[in-house]
Parts: sequence; C-alpha cells; structure tokens
Amino acid sequence: MSTPDTSETAIRNTRWVLPATILGSSLGFIDSSVVNVALPAIQSDLNAGLATAQWVVNGYMLMLGSLILLGGSIGDRFGQRRIFLWGLIGFALASIACALAPTPLTLVAARTIQGIAAAFLVPSSLALIGSAFTGEARGRAIGTWAAAGALTTALGPPFGGWLVDTIGWRAIFYINIPIAAAALAMAWRIATAPTNRTYRDFDIAGTIIMVVGLGLLSFGLITAGEGNGTIGGLAIAASIPFAIVFFAIERQASEPLVPMGLFANSQFSGANLLTITLYASLSGSLFILPFVLIYAHGYSATMAGAALLPFSILLGLGSRFAGALAKRIGTRVMLIAGPSTTGVGYVVLALMVDLGSYWLAFFPGLVVIGIGMTITVAPLTTAVFDAAPDDAGGTASGINNAASRIGGLIAVAALGFAFGGTDLATLSPDTLNMSYRWIMAAAACLAFLSTWAAAASIGKGQ
Repeated sequence: MSTPDTSETAIRNTRWVLPATILGSSLGFIDSSVVNVALPAIQSDLNAGLATAQWVVNGYMLMLGSLILLGGSIGDRFGQRRIFLWGLIGFALASIACALAPTPLTLVAARTIQGIAAAFLVPSSLALIGSAFTGEARGRAIGTWAAAGALTTALGPPFGGWLVDTIGWRAIFYINIPIAAAALAMAWRIATAPTNRTYRDFDIAGTIIMVVGLGLLSFGLITAGEGNGTIGGLAIAASIPFAIVFFAIERQASEPLVPMGLFANSQFSGANLLTITLYASLSGSLFILPFVLIYAHGYSATMAGAALLPFSILLGLGSRFAGALAKRIGTRVMLIAGPSTTGVGYVVLALMVDLGSYWLAFFPGLVVIGIGMTITVAPLTTAVFDAAPDDAGGTASGINNAASRIGGLIAVAALGFAFGGTDLATLSPDTLNMSYRWIMAAAACLAFLSTWAAAASIGKGQ
C-alpha cells in the first residue's frame, strides 16, 4: 500500500480538485434544472410536439441512468481524472450540438450524447473529491460541493428562463461551453492519482440490455401516449424480455453492473423502490409545471424559472439539517414523513391551480414539496448506505442514483396519457389545468406509495 503523498504534487492536486469538480458537476445540475423551463420555447421554435419535449428530457436521462454505473467502473479502471476530462469534453461538444440543432431529431440525438458524457462526468467528480481529501477535510469538501450543487440547481431555472427570454433557448446550451472550459483548465492541473488500483470487469452485456430495454419502455410509453396504442404496446411488451434477460445476466456475471445480492436486504430494496416512485413523481410534476405556467397562466420563461425557487432553495438549504436530524431520530421516521409531506404538496398544487395568483396557486404547494423532499433526501442516502456492506457503498450509491433517473424517465415518458396525444400549445387553459390536476394526483399517489415502501422496509430501529 502506498503512503500518503505529502509532496507539492498532493497540494497541487487538492487545490484544483474542488473548484474543478464543482464546475464540472454544475453542468449536470444546471442542465437538468434549466431544460424543463426552455421546453415550451424549444417546442415552438422547432415546431415540435409533446413527444419531442419528452425525448429531449428522456434521451438525456436514459443514457445517464443506464450508464452511470458503468461510468463509475470505467473511472476506477482508467483513472477518475482522465474520465472526468473526457466527460467534460464530451459534454461541451454535445452542448454545442444541442445549441446548433436544426431539427427535433438532431436535438434529441445531441441530448442523448450529453447523457452519455454526464454518465462519466457525474461519478468521477465525487470520486475525485474522495481520493484527494481525507478525514474532516473530505467532509468539508463534500459539503462545499453539495452546497454549490444546491446553489446552481436553485439559480439554474430563473437564469435559464432569463436566457430563453433575452437570447433564445439555444443559449442554455451555449452557456455550458465557458463552464466546461474553466473546469477543463482546472482539472488539467490535478495530479494523476497512483495507478495501483484493483480493476473490475465491465458488464458490457448488462449495460447494453439495460439501455435497450429502458429505451423500448420509454419509446412505448411516449408513443402510446401520442395515441398510437398498437406500436406503443408492442414496444412496451418487447421491453419485458429485456428486463428478464438483464436480471439473468446480473445473477450470473462475475462482476455484475447491479449485484443482485444487495436486493436480498429488504431495506435496500425498499429504499430503491422509494427512490423510483418518489423521483418519478418529482420528475413528472417538474416537467409539466413550466408548460402550465407559460401556456395556461401567461408566465414568461424567466418567471416560470423563478417560480421554482422556493422548492430549490428549501432543498438546498435544508438537506444538511435533515441529515443531522436523521442521526437523532432515525431514518425510518423521516422517510415516512418526507414522502407523505411531498404527496400533500402535490395535492395542494392540484387543488389550488385555478386560484390564478402564484402565491395562492403554486407557492404553497411548492413549499410543501420542498419541505417533504428536504426531509427525505439525506436520510434516503443514509438508508441506502446502511443497507449495503461496507465494501459495496459506492455500488449501492450508484444503483440508487440510477434508480432516481429511471423513475424520472418512466414518469416523463408516461405524461402523454394525460393529454391524449394533443399538443400542449393548442390546449385551452382550462383543459391544460385539468390535465395538470390529473398529473399532480398521480404524483401524489406515487409519493404516498413511497411512504408505504419506507414503512414496509425500513427497520424500526433505523
């Protein structure tokens, strides 16, 4: 085992890791929070329907959710710094392609490439922090990284909305270029870590099956939601054998992408079911909310982005407090209370949408959802780590991260059923509000299902 590096190289390493990873991670945080606000403008400019808007989001989430575990393994094999650099370059090039996209198809393709790059960028950024810092310094660095992520997530929608209103939707992708360039300049100065690592085999077969299966499921749900039930139903049915084959491969693989043994622990299984259902509710609601604000209530993109600030700020500022509280009262209580509170928030949004004023129709519900998610996020991470063996913490965290993306992928793909294949821009405000109510009701049901998953699986002593 090598001794800790106390040379100038180690100091140089530590100095640039944190700012580089904060900037690199901000690409993913900003991208995921800004694009939803820009979707109405993208639809209008490219003369696209709801399905295109769904694929702009789902092309990214499909690749990120399917490849994030492989991305972590590749970083372990070839070095986190190297993969971080390639992830930055890939994300920047894909952002340029998004900004220049002349048609809906090319935009979706570019977003898919962005998701691939993010699958390498996201796990390597946190891994770089973990390898560069130790002890209390690591805790402070991760806290700083998380706080910066919360800040960029909170400021992303209003800033992105302002870019859409003043320059155009393409600017939300161009803004990634200087951020990526600055992160590259800093990451280039990070010293290369020692190479005496233990290598894992890559589960390429499992990864391919996962991408194809989830892609078929997403395509089927979107197509059926457009009104083409035959093709959509066939695609959904075709995704089932892929799921069966995936589980068979993972059980037999020497180095599986998803170690099935982890799911023998009921707490781990329940925590991931909670993650899928809760993040499905969140992704579906946050996807449709900007459309309702802009099309039914006359908001500008800037105003629609600013409308999300209460949720983002609460989640960003409260997560650390929630983590400390979980240590005092246990994760079980918080994982029951958090999703329940979130579900109540969706009910409030559904009931209040006709009141017109933002402060009555949207603000109360977003505050309640923000409180519920704040109560949930940190204890959920703790529950996942506690349920996994000590040597599988990174894998368990990666699976849970993928679960949140997969939940969002499925929810966004299914949204078309609420509109019967009709273009949102052509719906009357009353009709759009009614569909919005059904979506929020479904989101509430998913959140309450998350509560049941926590109650059934998280031990009373937790």
